[in-house]
Amino acid sequence: MKKELTIKIMNELLSELKLNTNELAKSLGMSRTQGLYDILNPDKKVGISKNMADKICNKYQQINILYLLTGEGEMLKSNNFTSNAKEFEITDFMRIPFVPIHAQAGYTRGYGDQEYIDELPTIPVIVDRNYKGKYRVFEVEGDSMDDGSRNALYDGDKILCREVKMDLWKSKLHIKDWYFVIVCKNDGITVKEITNHNVENCVIHCHSLNPIFEDFEINLNDVAELYNVIKIVDRNTRI
Repeated sequence: MKKELTIKIMNELLSELKLNTNELAKSLGMSRTQGLYDILNPDKKVGISKNMADKICNKYQQINILYLLTGEGEMLKSNNFTSNAKEFEITDFMRIPFVPIHAQAGYTRGYGDQEYIDELPTIPVIVDRNYKGKYRVFEVEGDSMDDGSRNALYDGDKILCREVKMDLWKSKLHIKDWYFVIVCKNDGITVKEITNHNVENCVIHCHSLNPIFEDFEINLNDVAELYNVIKIVDRNTRI
């Protein structure tokens, strides 16, 4: 994160809490305030560490830890909804390359070019462990996976996906537990259930949740990349 953004976030935090640097350090039980001053010093290459963000958010639970660490979203947690869900400890976050709908045509041409991937926008995704493998966040296009159920994917949803390596395509795919993002070499990107994998013929049978869409088959020789859908990281709210 750029130093200018770090300073902006820290100043906003002090303003929101109506504290000065010394008062914040004292409230967090810090014996020295120099760490906070270094964060605010434009000549010091010091950011808000994960440990510091944890301390702040444990003391001031209205503060959004993701905002402190990345500048994404809002500083204050939303109070519009209540939940009985048990809180869990955030241990880390990853910045994942994001492929929005308007960039998907370009992605099918540039997926193998690291320079192209590095130029994609990224989305910070909170995780409770260090994930291994290659990840992408894709934006869902259309309503083929929207059947109105709790399992639906809506147009505009952002989904975290983990690559299924090509050598695993040679054996039976684990199709019962996942939706799949299929990056075809010539026919774009699609999100589907895979209901059958014919290993001998290298063919997968693709199914949409929305019953108005017909099933179809794809030859894996025409596929550039294959991903398991891990979770929705941003739900497209529908009114």
